[in-house]
Amino acid sequence: MTRMIFVNLPVTDLAASMAFYEALGFTNNPQFTDETAACMVWSEAISVMLLTHDKWRTFTSRPIPPKTSSEVLLAISLDSRDAVDAMNKAASAHGGTADINPKQDLGFMYNRNLADPDGHVWEAFWMDVSAMPTADAH
Repeated sequence: MTRMIFVNLPVTDLAASMAFYEALGFTNNPQFTDETAACMVWSEAISVMLLTHDKWRTFTSRPIPPKTSSEVLLAISLDSRDAVDAMNKAASAHGGTADINPKQDLGFMYNRNLADPDGHVWEAFWMDVSAMPTADAH
């Protein structure tokens, strides 16, 4: 079996969050979607489970952090710098916040950070591995 990751995120408005992630390029898997949760697929191995707060609380009694705090920064690779820019633009246009941190351009790697409507932080990045500096370049 292929190893997979399901990132579980508590959300305040399931429909709005689904629309946000669809705008970023995720697709919905209706097999794991109902009125309390939605499975948003990024790739064959990566999915994001959007869970209403009530559904979230069936998994843990730990408090849901406020929208202004960060527990993790989820990095997601894209095919080009333009795709990174487009994802940030889509985030901003669909209820998220673009450029919550300064964008970073290292030549071989380019990234921009965004937050979804609930404040979950994503780093959209593009990297050209063949252009990475080598250890002996120092």
